[in-house]
Amino acid sequence: MTKKYLSVLLCAVLIVSVFAACSSNKNDGEDHTLVTETTTQLATDETGFKLSYSQSDSLDPYKTKTLNNQVVQTLVFDSLFVLDGSFEAQPSIATSYSYENGKTLNVTIPSGIVFSDGSKLTASSVVSSFNRAKDSPHWENMLKGISSASTVSDTVVRFKLSYNNPHAHNLLTFAIASGDSDKNGYPIGSGRYKFDEGNGTVFLSVNDKHEGFEPHFSKIPLVNISSEDSIENAINIGNVSYVYRDMSKGSDVKMQSNKKAVNLTNLVFIGINGFNGITKNNYVRRAISLAVDRDVIVKSAYRGYGKSATSPFHPASKLGKQTSIFSSGADLAAAKQALSQSGYKEEELKLDILVNNNADRVAAAKLVKQQLETAGFAVTINQENNKGYYEKLKYRSFDLYMGETRIPGDMSMTSFFTQKGVTNIGIDLANSNTANAYNEYLSGDGEIGSFVLSFSQEMPFVPLAYRQGMICYSKSLQGDMQGYVDNYFSNIEDWYYN
Repeated sequence: MTKKYLSVLLCAVLIVSVFAACSSNKNDGEDHTLVTETTTQLATDETGFKLSYSQSDSLDPYKTKTLNNQVVQTLVFDSLFVLDGSFEAQPSIATSYSYENGKTLNVTIPSGIVFSDGSKLTASSVVSSFNRAKDSPHWENMLKGISSASTVSDTVVRFKLSYNNPHAHNLLTFAIASGDSDKNGYPIGSGRYKFDEGNGTVFLSVNDKHEGFEPHFSKIPLVNISSEDSIENAINIGNVSYVYRDMSKGSDVKMQSNKKAVNLTNLVFIGINGFNGITKNNYVRRAISLAVDRDVIVKSAYRGYGKSATSPFHPASKLGKQTSIFSSGADLAAAKQALSQSGYKEEELKLDILVNNNADRVAAAKLVKQQLETAGFAVTINQENNKGYYEKLKYRSFDLYMGETRIPGDMSMTSFFTQKGVTNIGIDLANSNTANAYNEYLSGDGEIGSFVLSFSQEMPFVPLAYRQGMICYSKSLQGDMQGYVDNYFSNIEDWYYN
């Protein structure tokens, strides 16, 4: 906003009302209608708000590899749903969804939606976008819970699910693109902005086909910054107005800007070798979980950017709130009692912790070592480079290992409890009551409570924390800065400069 208009009070309200799918694993057959209402305001600023992007990386949402391009693309490409801070699906394009049976999900979109070039967005557009997203590096793992998509009509898409899943609509956050390019060669979406260029610069301009969107920032210049360190410096000196950091490499949070934590589904956990050694014993595994202080690990190793895992599921999610079973602090008395029940002598309680060179996980491993030693274990840390780390994981050359994985938006644990899962290392699936209980839950023959109870008794791995990312933005930027993972600019129409 220019100074000329500073005296004008501009405000906007974005009200989103959703009927979320039921938390039960039984299909109720009900149609869930989604209603979105918005109020808008005039756009006035064409140069003040700037974002970073990587010129050397593709702007095609199915080919891009850099985080800053992925962030920018959320303004250009709509999705069927977006997730809020509690990982509840909110409508973007979708107007309703229904579960025809445990493994079929139908989603309705309105007629009349168009891409920024005026071409129609139909169910076929969604299907073709899904197929490209499923093969893309950004969405491939997140879409494993959906096997295929097909059109029922121009406004209805049918998704076949890989397993019985009442939360599958939470997975439908992939970008929807037309498949064509504009006159400048940029991919085309139906989002609030579109790619544009002029005078040798690339920018985002308001998509005038996106009805009811009238932000303050009618143009957003894109500044070519590839290095992660350079991006953080750019926000400090004002070259860009807003950045998102996923904190995966322990980014420095001491930046000279306003900051906001963003919930992620990145689970930090202790993997356990359930095949060999003392960790094959259920009581030993329980003692490990009881001895760790999750709050200390979040505060110290992750500098407060995380949530203690009191359940296998994210504590902010509906499933996490329903299944909170662990203390966020340590219970040394209970840990020592479990060790006593294990039948092992004190001199036998020896453990090694495998960790790679990720600074945060190394810090977490050192804290876990201290906490386990307080409970009566003798612990050594085995720090390896990535090649050595994964080699030892492959051959189960560990007692414990520090791991991290991104849980899909539907909170699926299939990565741990199915044969094709990439984090089932150390879990004896053939003899795991927890794996059996989870697969019964997925099939509709079991309840989530039975799975969580079995998990707490068997402890196939130890959930420690769910990491958080960080939004950083200019101190002069005003407005209620709402933003969530993959929905970073939730209410950008309300933002303005003071």
